[in-house]
Amino acid sequence: MNLAMIPARMGSQRLKQKNLREIGGIPTITRAIRKCVAAGVFDEVYVNSEHDAFGEIALAEGVKFHKRPEALANNVATSEQFVHEFLTRHPCERVFQVHSIAPLLTSEQVRDCVRFMVEGNFDTVLSCTLEQIECAYQDDPYIASFEAGKTATYTGKIGFFPVDRMAGHIIKTEEDLQMAEALLPLRGGQL
Repeated sequence: MNLAMIPARMGSQRLKQKNLREIGGIPTITRAIRKCVAAGVFDEVYVNSEHDAFGEIALAEGVKFHKRPEALANNVATSEQFVHEFLTRHPCERVFQVHSIAPLLTSEQVRDCVRFMVEGNFDTVLSCTLEQIECAYQDDPYIASFEAGKTATYTGKIGFFPVDRMAGHIIKTEEDLQMAEALLPLRGGQL
């Protein structure tokens, strides 16, 4: 079973309520949900949040809601912590974390990434733009999972799925949001 999990916190710090902010008249969280549904590769789509407002949006969009504990909703909780908590409650073959803060990623790219992971039999797949800002070293999961202190994101067989620069644009600030709004017409407004 393949699950899509869309993380959403209400308490974002740099850009307040960024998951509810609109691009092209559609909230970023709703765009992510619709993109996952349109990809047609998930058995179930979940919104993962501490806030019931996201549960209402999930219900309205016909997907499921996972209410994470408040302790995993602050700015010090890591994605590894809330993914672990999610997986203990929703066993599956694969979970794909699809972020609402990447509104220019298309449903086709989501679909192709899922297929890339399944066909390549990867344990972890990370989307990336082909820019050298961060790096992978000799296919090693980040120097043996940071010298065995372990980071779950970088374990097992890792694949990198390249996306174009627009798809790689993420929203962290008001300026990022304005750039995404300006770039949306170049995507044809598509999900």
